[in-house]
Amino acid sequence: MFKRFRRLRINETLRDLTRETQVNPTDLIYPLFVREGEGIKDEVSSMPGVFQMSIDEIIKECRYIRTLGLNSIILFAIPDVKDSVGSECLCEDSIISRTIRAIKKEFPDMFVVTDLCFCEYTDHGHCGILSEDNTVDNDATLEISAQQALVHARAGVDMIAPSGMMDGIIETLRTALDENGYENLPIMAYSTKFSSGYYGPFRDVAESTPSHGDRNMYQMDPANRLEAIEESLEDEKQGADILMVKPALAYLDIVREIRDNTNLPLAVYNVSGEYAMIKNAGLQGLIDYERVMCETLLGFKRAGAGIIITYHAKEYCELLKKERN
Repeated sequence: MFKRFRRLRINETLRDLTRETQVNPTDLIYPLFVREGEGIKDEVSSMPGVFQMSIDEIIKECRYIRTLGLNSIILFAIPDVKDSVGSECLCEDSIISRTIRAIKKEFPDMFVVTDLCFCEYTDHGHCGILSEDNTVDNDATLEISAQQALVHARAGVDMIAPSGMMDGIIETLRTALDENGYENLPIMAYSTKFSSGYYGPFRDVAESTPSHGDRNMYQMDPANRLEAIEESLEDEKQGADILMVKPALAYLDIVREIRDNTNLPLAVYNVSGEYAMIKNAGLQGLIDYERVMCETLLGFKRAGAGIIITYHAKEYCELLKKERN
């Protein structure tokens, strides 16, 4: 009887030797949310284990995750003041700029990515400047996106990730960065970002729920597979250094197809709703949380993602450390 498959699973050492896919701390980017104040660490009710933090608490969090081998973060900011054009994020002394400088001063080798968008900074919650008909003005938003990118660059960020899904955003940012001496600053494109119901808890933590309408006018239709591939390949043509699929869990077919159509590094964003489902199911005893978390992250890697942005990052690295000890 043919028993080769059983023989290769017979003990733990052999299973380790033949394991095809692994998730390491160096594959992960950990999202952090900063707000004004001091000594602030407020847990988000819809996302247990995720916090809004002041800069001093962000520094403490960075110090801790570095002990776990986790050295890459993506920053989101929640300003005190919002207006129609998100002017806070165009200031050299903005909350995001001060946070970048504080982290890089304390941990020069920490890899800091910034989300570049306007939804957290505008009083209407959309990702750019609104036209008279209350739709986002693509070209006007590109202009201020370039300004925002330069603010982040001057603050010392290591990579920029523009999430607003404006047409032409990658070419616009690449041109602005190159012309101002930041030709070595990479861009991670939100190249295939769907208009998804999985973002709900993020809007709680980032306080970015639109005051009217939705984002269907500029985010992708979840039904469109071919357009999804075309979006990513277009961002590659415009100069993106890394492509991304967001959300991840319901779009693994897209991850695989993009992986098969490009040689660029590919990321997934394991978004807030995906995290909240697994986290809350674990807290209610419905699943083995640690096992399902690991299985989910493996699924992203197996589908073709080399980089995973995930709220699970810290817990996953804590689990690896515990297993090593």
